[in-house]
Amino acid sequence: MKIAIYSRGMENNQLQDFNLLLDELASHGAEPVFFQDFFNQFYSAIDIPGKYSTFNSDDDLDPTIECMISLGGDGTMLDTVTHVKDSGIPVLGINYGRLGFLANMGREEIHSAMDAIVNRNYVLDKRTLIHLDANIPLFGETPYALNEFSLHKKDTSPMIKIHTYINGEFLNTYWADGLIVATPTGSTGYSLSCNGPVVFPDSGSFVITPVAPHNLNIRPIVVPDNTIVSFEVEGRTDGFLCTLDSRREIVTKEIQLAVKKEAFGVNLIRLNENNFLQTLRNKLSWGLDKRN
Repeated sequence: MKIAIYSRGMENNQLQDFNLLLDELASHGAEPVFFQDFFNQFYSAIDIPGKYSTFNSDDDLDPTIECMISLGGDGTMLDTVTHVKDSGIPVLGINYGRLGFLANMGREEIHSAMDAIVNRNYVLDKRTLIHLDANIPLFGETPYALNEFSLHKKDTSPMIKIHTYINGEFLNTYWADGLIVATPTGSTGYSLSCNGPVVFPDSGSFVITPVAPHNLNIRPIVVPDNTIVSFEVEGRTDGFLCTLDSRREIVTKEIQLAVKKEAFGVNLIRLNENNFLQTLRNKLSWGLDKRN
């Protein structure tokens, strides 16, 4: 069994936990396949038990890989999705960051997580991705996101006007700092911080949320994910930010942009005892009341 491992990097105080993970893999006869850039950071400080290999891109990931482990926070999980692409390889997030909403497996749960993977005793949550279409190439081979697409003004420039259409029919003009189109997974991210609603991962919807709108009666709206959302942008500056998760491009107002549901999704590994409602309560302190 091969298990791919991706990380942006780790601190010295995390090496002990990483050693524990490698020991667990070795005890189950699993071969780790490290992301090359990550491997270059730690190989001189870690003794790797047993056989291992590395990968540079999704082309190096063969069908024998059982899953990919993401070591880090939610940002690392979003990076991992760009490496998995449409391979169908499931992703397990082990939280080395702070909140860990997507990467919600704690370091203290490494043993139980490895047992679950080896025995295939887990649930696959298929998550929707959002795809960006533009009249010029943007974001290379990964024009999709797990959390959200957004349009945003640059730096301290004045707010922008975003004319928004649903399947070609006019929805609204947003006078705002920006606009977010979030997947159900992304509804607990940037969209939530802008007062967007939380929606269930399997709800089949997108959430359109304005960022600091200059209209008090403008609110987020939930639309079906089988629609195409397109945009025309006006502003006093030449360019604005176009983002997919943590990746960004600076584009001009002449560029045509539209988002839709990606043709493929990503599989997130969930242990049987964990679910979305439990994650809401634990990570977002949902319904927390000190009187109880």
